[in-house]
Amino acid sequence: MSRATERRVRPHPPCVVAIDGPAGAGKSTLARLVAEHLGLKWLDTGAMYRAVAYGALVRGIDPADAAAVVKLAREIVLDPGEQLRVDGVDVAEAIRSPQVDAAVSIVAANPEVRAEMVARQQAWVEDHGGGVVEGRDIGTVVFPDAQLKIYLTASADERARRRALENSRHDLTAVARALALRDKLDSTRATSPLAAPQDVAADARVVDSTGREAAEVLEEVLAWL
Repeated sequence: MSRATERRVRPHPPCVVAIDGPAGAGKSTLARLVAEHLGLKWLDTGAMYRAVAYGALVRGIDPADAAAVVKLAREIVLDPGEQLRVDGVDVAEAIRSPQVDAAVSIVAANPEVRAEMVARQQAWVEDHGGGVVEGRDIGTVVFPDAQLKIYLTASADERARRRALENSRHDLTAVARALALRDKLDSTRATSPLAAPQDVAADARVVDSTGREAAEVLEEVLAWL
């Protein structure tokens, strides 16, 4: 047998579509649609940070206790499938509570928590042979070599309206205030901050979803694949 025959053939890198952007921009909707079209799995990385925040709250851990939260992030059994499970329990609805909303930015700003979650996200893609991954730093930190990078944005008013509808909350003023605080915390954290549209990865496509149907945005994105 020749050396060429013996040489291990390196597989093609997994197909990754990275979708970044602020809360309420429509990332989850777009990610699901793109994944369905491509026959790939979809990963909501924001839900993973929410799961850690939720886990801290139910265990009585202060989200600002960096060491305790890092320990939790490393030990927690996290199944980020279509039905997010923490230690075997479906928490898809529980992680969307106002309490988790208030805690998640603190948890996500923890550099060691982010390192743990990034490692899990990269392992998830390897295990699934690719995927559509949404979050805040996917195209810049988690998968800088993604085949397609999207930065999805929308106006502040549009994002507040969508988030209010998603969570059955009708106080738009309160929702808008919460989103503004989340944007500030996410964009000013020291580790992997949320980029502004003008500061995204050079090879990312910026898409404004304001006033647009999900199908229209999907069609635009698929044209780049």
